[in-house]
Amino acid sequence: MAGEILDNQGRGEASWGWPAIHPEGRKYGVIAAAIALVPLIIFDLELIGWPLLFLSLGVFAFFRDPERVVPQDDNSIVAPADGLVTLIQTMEPPQEMLGNDGSGVPGLPSGPVTRISIFMSVFDVHINRAPIAGTVQRLVYIPGKFVNADLDKASEENERQLVLIERTDGLMIGFTQIAGLVARRIVPFVKPGDTVAKGQRVGLIRFGSRVDVYLPAGTQPKVLMGQRIVAGETVLAEVGASVLIEGIAQ
Repeated sequence: MAGEILDNQGRGEASWGWPAIHPEGRKYGVIAAAIALVPLIIFDLELIGWPLLFLSLGVFAFFRDPERVVPQDDNSIVAPADGLVTLIQTMEPPQEMLGNDGSGVPGLPSGPVTRISIFMSVFDVHINRAPIAGTVQRLVYIPGKFVNADLDKASEENERQLVLIERTDGLMIGFTQIAGLVARRIVPFVKPGDTVAKGQRVGLIRFGSRVDVYLPAGTQPKVLMGQRIVAGETVLAEVGASVLIEGIAQ
């Protein structure tokens, strides 16, 4: 199915299949399985070995990398992460995304914008994807703490990586990968100067975390607080659209 064109008029074929395991996680699953086999095979300790073996399956599942069908219309901004929308706020983007950083590449304009925070539990897919197509203009890593990623202060205090992507028409989208209480490593798949497609895999965060997305000025989200979203597929917003959307939890 990878690379196949599908549309809302029935073109293309869809079928279910086991998701692939990303290469970044295969070694961790193999190590966990090997550790589990030691008490099972060598010491015959089933009470310890079987739970460890099931845990190794969980490690493989954490690094699953399913295919996604990415909307290709020009105005859509897709979710960069799977998870739960826990915060929608109007605020200034991070300083590291603003203005000229000395490289000659302009950043986001100053002024309040809408930030959408997506919390990823250990059960969510942790591969992050590009919200728009364009060129990676900035990739800024900032060391920090490892407080609960569900807390608002995690955006300013936790270890994080800021990504700024610019479309060919000059539109810029910034998002931040934030480490959490359990997450201890942010792994980038891209570097400044790389050209990415919308929905392309751009990195992952190991073992539970959060992603903040900063929408362009004048753009309102098309997702709601408490909504579960899917990276590369869920449309977070449409550029320039500012209609209020309400929902009912039921």
